Amino acid sequence: MAAAKHALVGSIVVAGATLVAGSPFLMGFLQKWESGKARVLVVYADPLANGLPTVCNGLTRHVTSTPIIVNERWSDEKCEAEERAAVVAVQKHLAPCFKRPPSQMVFDMATSHAWNLGAAATCGSGAMAAWNRGQWTLGCQRIARGEDGILAWSYTCKIAGGQRQCTFVQGLANRRADEAQTCDEVL
Repeated sequence: MAAAKHALVGSIVVAGATLVAGSPFLMGFLQKWESGKARVLVVYADPLANGLPTVCNGLTRHVTSTPIIVNERWSDEKCEAEERAAVVAVQKHLAPCFKRPPSQMVFDMATSHAWNLGAAATCGSGAMAAWNRGQWTLGCQRIARGEDGILAWSYTCKIAGGQRQCTFVQGLANRRADEAQTCDEVL
């Protein structure tokens, strides 16, 4: 089994740098924020995502083409395989957004951000703009806070009565703060 797990880790070229795709650190970080100590093996309707069916460490229809049906039970092995494939797919969308070679930790934390918010949001973020200017520390800070210093990416929004309504979520703010701090620790 250890050989099979090792074989799942590959590489991806990002702005000319070869980085680990689906690094073990990243996979552990995602588990920490998506499901805690153990993967969620029964598909649930995520209340923070307006009832979006979710399983494992945050797998949804936005990151995998495998059908995800509420109350369906998945095996740990199926979760691991689907998560790795989905993370690599997210990273392939994220990689072209970097114009300078990031460190592995910057790439991992950008991937965590994209896993939670979508690669398009991460690519268009102030964090990516700063990284592409070579401002690595500022980019890491922008994962959690805007230029004005106000918390960013920490809200869940829905349309109700034709109006967009957003609610602050402390758990998302905590995750953004952890991403920002972890991203900046190795710079």
